[in-house]
Amino acid sequence: MFDVYLQELLAWNKKFNLTAITKSEEIKIKHFEDSLALRQALRLTKQSVIDIGTGAGFPGIPLKIVCPEIKLTLLEATKKKTEFLKHIVSTLNLKGVDIVWGRAEDLAKDKRESFDLAVARAVANLNILSELCLPFVKVGGQFIAYKEDKVEAEVEVAANTIKTLGGELQEIKKVILPGSDIVRSLIIIKKVSPTPAKYPRRAGVANKNAL
Repeated sequence: MFDVYLQELLAWNKKFNLTAITKSEEIKIKHFEDSLALRQALRLTKQSVIDIGTGAGFPGIPLKIVCPEIKLTLLEATKKKTEFLKHIVSTLNLKGVDIVWGRAEDLAKDKRESFDLAVARAVANLNILSELCLPFVKVGGQFIAYKEDKVEAEVEVAANTIKTLGGELQEIKKVILPGSDIVRSLIIIKKVSPTPAKYPRRAGVANKNAL
């Protein structure tokens, strides 16, 4: 399945800007292995998972390939990327995958505290990601943010935001990606209380005025 995913990603990338990484071996490490790093921090069984800002399907689709029993929602704000997601999910014959075109700030109203796990590999700062992701997570569930190696200062800045949103830092898990010397940090946040109803704020506010 990963070989098909790779070839389709490269083919579609010629028409649409899905990824800046275009060498096959780099895609395998920086997209596929990176997405699968979560398995070193958490055992996936039948959880409901939302991948927020999934882009070309990372980390959600690689996780679905190796853990087909999860119920996966892929949220993406760029229409052309959702078209690729529909194509690749159909091509790989993946079942139990919902693809949603929209913004987290809007979908959170209908899907509030509906998921066991939220994941995000987006480049936004943790305080912004927390506001976008934690509202989707059930109390007792988890939010896992994929980050680069040095994240301690970013986590410290986001500490009050995480608490305000009903989260609690559990662990920063360091993972070395197979076939490389790349270190990935997985920031694991547990949802310990409901997120106040006023969060997330309307689209764009978190980016301009982070909590």
